[in-house]
Amino acid sequence: MRQLISSGSPYEPKLGFSRAVRAGGIVCVSGTAAIGAESGTAAEQARCSIEIVAQALQEAGAQLADVVRTRIYLLRIEDWESVGQVHGEFFGAIRPATTVVQVSRFIDPAWLVEIEADAVIEQGEERPR
Repeated sequence: MRQLISSGSPYEPKLGFSRAVRAGGIVCVSGTAAIGAESGTAAEQARCSIEIVAQALQEAGAQLADVVRTRIYLLRIEDWESVGQVHGEFFGAIRPATTVVQVSRFIDPAWLVEIEADAVIEQGEERPR
């Protein structure tokens, strides 16, 4: 089974990608920026990004508690603490494997952060979509 999840991002059809893809019990969520909230701080953008990730996971039958890995891409590494604090609000008890890196730029110059997530839905824990 392969399920494609769209968030309606204008970049999805342009680049030929999905916000998330579910294959069996694995859900991979693409790099997610704060589309619609680009004017905020890095922390505010991170919060919006994680909310979009959570919505994509839900559409795939998963939830944040199923996340086993996140990747945080920052335009300015100096934002790691404020973005990390937001990440911790959502994932503090879940504690997925996480990587934080600085990138030179994003497609949209207003973006300060992008977040990816991978989740595993354990057999027998299927959630309604």
